[in-house]
Amino acid sequence: MSETGFFSKLKAGLGKTRTGLIGNVRKIFTGTDPVSEKMFDSLEEILISADVGVETTLLIIDEMRARVKAEKITDPQKLYKILKGEMIALFGTNATSTTWKKEDGPHITLIAGVNGSGKTTTAGKIAAKLSGEGHSVLLGAADTFRAAATEQLTIWAQRANAEIIRHQEGADPGAVAYDTIDAAIARKCDNVIIDTAGRLHNKVNLMEELKKVQRVISKRLPDAPHEVLLILDATTGQNGLQQAKQFTDALSVSGIILTKLDGTAKGGMAVAINKQLGIPIKMIGVGEGVDDLQPFDATQFVDALFD
Repeated sequence: MSETGFFSKLKAGLGKTRTGLIGNVRKIFTGTDPVSEKMFDSLEEILISADVGVETTLLIIDEMRARVKAEKITDPQKLYKILKGEMIALFGTNATSTTWKKEDGPHITLIAGVNGSGKTTTAGKIAAKLSGEGHSVLLGAADTFRAAATEQLTIWAQRANAEIIRHQEGADPGAVAYDTIDAAIARKCDNVIIDTAGRLHNKVNLMEELKKVQRVISKRLPDAPHEVLLILDATTGQNGLQQAKQFTDALSVSGIILTKLDGTAKGGMAVAINKQLGIPIKMIGVGEGVDDLQPFDATQFVDALFD
């Protein structure tokens, strides 16, 4: 999909957030009344309702107030542009994309997230994209506590022309991860993508199990995993961010993939992620197709929201 094609898809996908967030913001800033505290109060309410989050919202508004005071701004339309700039700035300079390459062996990616977030589907889409670019890909089905996850990943492996390592249901996830990397080294694969459990049926603590998988990977390949990607469902809004903190406390998460942006009015949570978690968004999903998962670009995202 071309960049302009994805921008159109992104803009359409953010429709629910645009309607609730931008429609109301425009009403504040397109009138003839001069800038006032009432405008800031209204903006605060709108941003929080779009799940930008209280802390992030207050930070944005404080910066805007400071600009108004320093530059003696009275025209509300200028504030609209300032708001866009503040949102882009909040994503920070660390919103870098993934290279997916290692010169001296396989590039190992660990996928984490709760069941239902689109975790296994995202692992499959990444495999399909990499395979389509000429990479040899090996998938590891380490979500052994959910039979459907292994079956789903197997279907994606077939679609993506990728290989897969899978064990029996209930097998040790660490063993699957170890065997996957072992096979990737032997087969000289370019990329390994390991799917992990998002929920356990037994009394084992999920976060401890994920830590163990990460340790096993590092034991087999000392500098791995090279990426730990946390999948977040945008429809969960601020609740999803609270959930994410449990994963980031347990794992060395290097990036976020935000899914299901096309199904929510809570797309504002993307603005809060970097501030609240300190982790860059690497990719976003706005649909079911493989091409609907794309690298994240902060300016493109904010433009799709506001323009």
